[in-house]
Amino acid sequence: MVIGELIASWNFKVIIYLAAFIIIAVASGQIAEQFKKIKLPLITGFLIIGLLSGPELLGLIDREAINSLHFLNDIALAFIAFAVGSELYLKDLRSKIRSIVIMTVSQIFITFFLVSGCFYLLGSFLPFTSEMNTSALVAISLLAGTIAIARSPSSAIAIINELRARGPFTQKSIGVTVIIDFAVIILFAVIFTISKSMIKSAEFKIFYIIQVFAELLLAVGFGLLIWLLLRKFFSLTISANYKKLLVLSVGFLVYFVSSLIRNSAQDRLGVSLHIEPMLVCIIGSFLFTNYSEYKNDFIKIIKETGPLVYIVFFTLTGAMISVEVVISFWFVSLIIFGVRIISLIIASYTGSLITGDDPLCRKISWMPYITQAGVSVGLATIIANEYTEWGPQFAIIMISVIVLNQFIGPPLFKWSLHLVKESHLRPDGSYDAEKKVIIFGHESQSQALAQQLHNHNWNVIFSVMDPSNEMLKSEKYSIKNFTGTDIQSLRELEVHSADTIVCLLTDELNYEICETAYENCGTNHMIARLNDRKLYKEFHNLGVMIIEPNTAMVSLMEHFVRSPIATSLLLGMEENQDTMDIEINNPDFHGLTLRDLRLPNDVIILSVSRGEHPIISHGYTRLRKGDVITLVGCTQSLEEVQLKLDGT
Repeated sequence: MVIGELIASWNFKVIIYLAAFIIIAVASGQIAEQFKKIKLPLITGFLIIGLLSGPELLGLIDREAINSLHFLNDIALAFIAFAVGSELYLKDLRSKIRSIVIMTVSQIFITFFLVSGCFYLLGSFLPFTSEMNTSALVAISLLAGTIAIARSPSSAIAIINELRARGPFTQKSIGVTVIIDFAVIILFAVIFTISKSMIKSAEFKIFYIIQVFAELLLAVGFGLLIWLLLRKFFSLTISANYKKLLVLSVGFLVYFVSSLIRNSAQDRLGVSLHIEPMLVCIIGSFLFTNYSEYKNDFIKIIKETGPLVYIVFFTLTGAMISVEVVISFWFVSLIIFGVRIISLIIASYTGSLITGDDPLCRKISWMPYITQAGVSVGLATIIANEYTEWGPQFAIIMISVIVLNQFIGPPLFKWSLHLVKESHLRPDGSYDAEKKVIIFGHESQSQALAQQLHNHNWNVIFSVMDPSNEMLKSEKYSIKNFTGTDIQSLRELEVHSADTIVCLLTDELNYEICETAYENCGTNHMIARLNDRKLYKEFHNLGVMIIEPNTAMVSLMEHFVRSPIATSLLLGMEENQDTMDIEINNPDFHGLTLRDLRLPNDVIILSVSRGEHPIISHGYTRLRKGDVITLVGCTQSLEEVQLKLDGT
């Protein structure tokens, strides 16, 4: 579309269509929330609401409106490509890169050829392909195979966050999902160009190969320009809302320039030069995420803007679906769906076998890769818009397959995470306790402490003289009898597996417990209340963190006077703010500098400790496995960071 055509298309009717569609999109966002209650993905709800609003059912969105609002589709596709590129952060995938590459290659080749072959065999049953020659049918089959490869990083990430999943299986799943979406857009750009000559029955020439390489080089160059443009925009001191608009505008600019180049090349050179806009956007986003100091701001904007873009894109896509075509070709969609599942099972098992995964992982390795969403739907709509004679019917078949994948993909991924024990949710949906603390002694303060720790997902165990005390009866924590300070008594209390012990008994008993735990149990942290300061040195030599009731209140008030904001944060007095110590267990972060950590914007690193000693840290401090970093930020963001850094 040239500039004159674009301006001419923006008439009063388009504004009316846009206003009406915004109302429908808002309603779609609200109604689709109800689909979550019956365990269905949101995008399935958006597609169904769009289908109901489309020209064949309620008619709230007619054919002319769909054609007039095509620019919304372009903006959304560019944004989806930005989102895929932002997830491909190489430093997060270092330790799993070999297994990820092997699994990716296996899935691309096997899924591509099996689904392409299946579509080719089904060609004689489809009205829009039955009269085509062999060359055209092969081209369309290759396009179907390409779409079948695509995955859904956004859906995978949502499931991982929902289950608080972490571990090698989880890391491998998200790595393969993201890289496949990156690879499929490159593959689509190549197949899309080659397919044009095959569909038009033109004689194959070496020029077509040269054209493919030229288009890829132009896409890379264009992507570099987008990277530089994004860096310039994010360096501006403007509000986040303006930056969101700029990101969306850059995406539309890519589609506009790509269309302009294509039309100019056709008019002046007689060559159809196709620079795939999604490939340009994903390259720009990938470079910006990996080689820019503004990557955290970019990721925040992607996360905040994503839900609105997905509502618009999938609702509009749903309105394009023809009910008649879906009913006519349901058997074809079902067969392609089945063949894709079989191809994933074969490909994933092969990849897992080569990388040496354990038998359980081999059996369930296909489950994380079923779900499809933005990229696959986007590629289907690109074909529908390019080939108006048969493209819409082809797109509806592929979208029907995608919807089926959306129905069964998320539940199977969740099941696989439970099977490999990398999910950290209880059956009732609450968080598993991450750490265990044993509190010796019961009083009002220890009761309050237990309540606070339970609220932060700690497993609290009381060791008391009188376990029958009515005040202690609660489902929130366990009660055990205190029988002595010898090693056998402490082993019965499972002190050896506790992360922390808190001693609130007499000074003598507290010291005996800490001494036995120090010498025999290897407890990470010991805290004791000290009544007689004369024993301070003895406790300190055991590495015990000491609380003195006589001076604690004075010290606390002093910190409130000198540093009121910092003290409020550390005490958890600020709403939705907290502090957290996180041990680096994820091997991907060993050797990584602090400045390379992708932390949410509302999380700040307070300190880094190595062994028992804090180290002077700065942006170039390299982390080591076993380091403990202290963070402050909002509760939700801290939990997200914990899943990433502590993922063993």
